Amino acid sequence: MSCPTPPEGLVALGLVPAGPVSFLDGVGLVDHHCHSIAAAELDRPAFEALLTEGEGPAPGTSAFDSALGFSVRRWCSPVLGLPPHADADEYLARRAEIGTAPVSRALLRAAGTESLLVDHGFAADGLLGLDELCATAGAPVGEVVRLEAVAEDVADAGIDAAGYGDAVAAEVVRRTAPQRRPLAVACKTVLAYRAGLDVDPRRPGPAEVVAAAGEWLPRRAARRAPLRDPVLLRHGIWAGLDTGLPLQLHTGFGDADEDLHRSDPALLTGFARLVEPLGVPLMLLHTYPYHRQAAWLAQVFSGVHVDVSLAVPYVGARARSVIAEMLELAPFAKVLYASDAYGLPELHLLGALRFRAALGGLLEQACATDEMSPADAERVATMIARDNARRVYPRMPA
Repeated sequence: MSCPTPPEGLVALGLVPAGPVSFLDGVGLVDHHCHSIAAAELDRPAFEALLTEGEGPAPGTSAFDSALGFSVRRWCSPVLGLPPHADADEYLARRAEIGTAPVSRALLRAAGTESLLVDHGFAADGLLGLDELCATAGAPVGEVVRLEAVAEDVADAGIDAAGYGDAVAAEVVRRTAPQRRPLAVACKTVLAYRAGLDVDPRRPGPAEVVAAAGEWLPRRAARRAPLRDPVLLRHGIWAGLDTGLPLQLHTGFGDADEDLHRSDPALLTGFARLVEPLGVPLMLLHTYPYHRQAAWLAQVFSGVHVDVSLAVPYVGARARSVIAEMLELAPFAKVLYASDAYGLPELHLLGALRFRAALGGLLEQACATDEMSPADAERVATMIARDNARRVYPRMPA
């Protein structure tokens, strides 16, 4: 069986060579976790700030001098009509010349993503709304409901400690109702950022929630204190689980607001034991540099699924090694594609391109060494690219 042929549009852009290349070329992707993109034109400092998980490059340095920065110059330049490896000044000038909306449309559509599951609950000011993102990408969009944002919205609307627990649970139900638009496809927690994954995983009792809310609500009212109380975070998580929708959990690589060692997904072992009988899928996002621990969890718990999303564009050509390490142990039916792109449409494209090249190359190698038949390689490619997401998420945007 021959490998599939890449889409003509990507060939024309010079993003892939003509002819049979990879088992992933021509396969539409379901991006099961990403964010929206900047609506306005970005100057160089703003663009470079979105090329790093930090506050921006150190003085006297450039975020373009990184694996991710070099990937932008190599792989995104042809989409804008520039030669590969155009320098940063030329790239940004061309981007400004074309305009934000046409650039975003071209980059998003070159990614070949057929569905986007979007967390729009973080720093959404200045980003395209979900309807605008859908139109720009030319792909349906589903919403991932961020539980901490729901809890903070309930607090900001005015509630006393006694009513807080029921109000949060009711609002989670309202935001995940099947008739709501955009369609809610999953819940998500950023527990790793707010308290660390090494908290008591059990559902807190009503009295615990009232006491914790009595401590936090005045701080929220006085100075917009973010939700960091472990009891209230756990309450929100269990409210999400009660919907039956998949629960996405940030793990691993992120920004300086987290303590990385407390984002190791292995710390979720006790939580996975509690959730396993419920049959609610747990979606471990990002996972790097703990992707091998995440793969073990996917191996031993039927409800655990994994990706390496955020790391893929950041590590550049090393993406193949990272994905290979995850696939050492994770069942193929438990691995999903995601970009975790935020702010820059370039990240949507690079996540997709790097993923296709990395996984496609690994499958070609498996065929060359007779570890896998071409038919099986094609099946695994489509499983990870889209079919696993279609199976795990009971709602998919159409």
